[in-house]
Amino acid sequence: MYIPTFEDMQAAQKRVEPYVHRTPVLTSEFLNGLTGAELFFKCENFQKAGAFKVRGACNAVFGLADDMLEKGVATHSSGNHALSLSYAAGRRGIPCHVVMPRTAPQAKKDAVRGYGGIITECEPSTSSREAVFAQVQAETGAEFVHPYNDPRVIAGQGTCSAELIEQVSDLDAVIAPIGGGGMISGTCLTLSNLAPEVKIYAAEPEQADDAYRSFKAGHIIADDAPETVADGLKVPLKDLTWHFVQNHVTDILTASEAEIVDAMKLIWKRMKIVMEPSSAVPLAVILKNKQTFAGKRVGVIITGGNVDLDALPWMEK
Repeated sequence: MYIPTFEDMQAAQKRVEPYVHRTPVLTSEFLNGLTGAELFFKCENFQKAGAFKVRGACNAVFGLADDMLEKGVATHSSGNHALSLSYAAGRRGIPCHVVMPRTAPQAKKDAVRGYGGIITECEPSTSSREAVFAQVQAETGAEFVHPYNDPRVIAGQGTCSAELIEQVSDLDAVIAPIGGGGMISGTCLTLSNLAPEVKIYAAEPEQADDAYRSFKAGHIIADDAPETVADGLKVPLKDLTWHFVQNHVTDILTASEAEIVDAMKLIWKRMKIVMEPSSAVPLAVILKNKQTFAGKRVGVIITGGNVDLDALPWMEK
């Protein structure tokens, strides 16, 4: 298992710079007053392809040797990594094969196809996803770029917090959502080197809390098909991301479905920005654990904005 280094993250910064946005940091006096903390929202919902995952995808795709290009790349993803890898592959002019759950938001499927990705659908479980992917990879011979358990991807995701601490000084903590752990791992990689005094928190849905349970148990516990409105956070930790979680995360905190939806509505209403349910989990856990964050300067990573506007979680089904 190759564990990415700080030098890998620095190389990723140079590699991805032409293809990604340096996203803004926004603040809200209202949310500061509500939480008792000073919150700095790193808005990856304004990122290319609408999510932070384009950082890791671009690092992987633009780091490929020329002799690997013809067969292209392949992955499995519920959405944001799929469309980010499709975006990166399109920029390099190579094929991108994607296995997606049939239940993935239509907006994300449309975006993948819009970037030129070739979709094969699977059932909404980790076991089905991995079985269908093995078949696609065998047929295409494409280079597998795992959505999060890949050193190239983790190094790329680390560029987000590198920007954040350049944009905001003297942070006490950074909080990001956790599913498979790619963003959290990149955050750990960067901050443990550039700002080791900053505490790192992960935020997770109660209904998909395998990372929380893993953290408490001291070993990976994987759920196969959890149900949560935060569709980007349904996947389990893997060995590489577990390494970073185990060694650098201060705590993992959870929020209920209602708390996640309320936090999402709050950000839409008060900050006037579009973000997806997974991105609302950090604010939901801050509101639930005010004593942990009160009086602190906290970086909050809004991971993506690819939401189906015709199926928002507060709409009548």
